[in-house]
Amino acid sequence: MSLKQYKEKRHFNKTNEPRPEATKSRTGHAVFVVQKHRARRLHYDFRLEISGVLKSWAIPKGPSVDPSQKRLAVMVEDHPYDYKDFEGVIPQGEYGAGPVMIWDEGTYTTQQDNPAEALENGALRLVLDGKKLKGRFTLVRTKMGGSDRNWLMGKARDDYADDHADILEDHPNSARPARSLEEIEAEG
Repeated sequence: MSLKQYKEKRHFNKTNEPRPEATKSRTGHAVFVVQKHRARRLHYDFRLEISGVLKSWAIPKGPSVDPSQKRLAVMVEDHPYDYKDFEGVIPQGEYGAGPVMIWDEGTYTTQQDNPAEALENGALRLVLDGKKLKGRFTLVRTKMGGSDRNWLMGKARDDYADDHADILEDHPNSARPARSLEEIEAEG
């Protein structure tokens, strides 16, 4: 897994984002993080630890716990493992400038034996154990817009599904500690 694109897009003398290094979980469990990020527009970045890096998708409308909602998830460059702990402000003039919040975090398993192979095949069946997102989710690559970068993220019907909940509105603040995006920006 390459962190070349990640490195090329950043000036580490200007931003406090983690430097590009491939690492593995220190807990022995594969981690995920969802970062709420207000750059040009508000979106959520869903990141899964696979093969020592965070495979990453930008979800414009954010994840949903309503199984009837499938959300566009655009695959972006791999991020270093340590990015899972990044919460702060990317300076103006830098790639992705704006506040970043750790909206959710936790561990995950896949219902497939090899997550890297499932990713390559374009279909991940995940079980998330986060502070906000729990249960079964899917990520499936589509051919929307003729791009291999477009995926759909959906919630499976299980004990954690809720047809009427708006988890983004119900839980808008950071998972550690509970701060708003505006508070993070003011601290930055």
